[in-house]
Amino acid sequence: MRIGHGYDAHKLVKGSHVVLGGIKIDSEFSIEAHSDGDIIIHSLIDSLLGAAAYGDLGTFFPSEDNKYKDISSRELLKEVVLKLNEDQYEISNVDITYVGQLPKLNPYIPQIRKNLSEDLEIGIDCVSCKATTTDFLGFEGSKEGVSCHAVALIKNSF
Repeated sequence: MRIGHGYDAHKLVKGSHVVLGGIKIDSEFSIEAHSDGDIIIHSLIDSLLGAAAYGDLGTFFPSEDNKYKDISSRELLKEVVLKLNEDQYEISNVDITYVGQLPKLNPYIPQIRKNLSEDLEIGIDCVSCKATTTDFLGFEGSKEGVSCHAVALIKNSF
């Protein structure tokens, strides 16, 4: 068994929507990023890469590479899952915590869990996703940015 932790944070800018867990959510802000800015999936990818000792998101998908400009983070996640499968790793479970004053994520959590379970090729009961605010403290609380933590447990099947 191997465990990995992932973290991502991005700046919020005036906009029309955010993408979180593969869902486009209407919002007065957008996440400033090279890809779609899906920090839930970015932190999840980092946790998986860390568990397998593969490096980090920027190593696999550098922001300087234009082929990743505006790409769906779900596509990036699927590439990582393919690499894990090729190396005979199985994903046991993941636990994700989104941190931000907005958007209110609770209505979207069931669909986020469904999206991630499909992309990870694991049961929905193995995908936990939670959301919290900082009660207006820090950059998340002042709506300057959002962050996300993820933990993944994988096991080798060889």
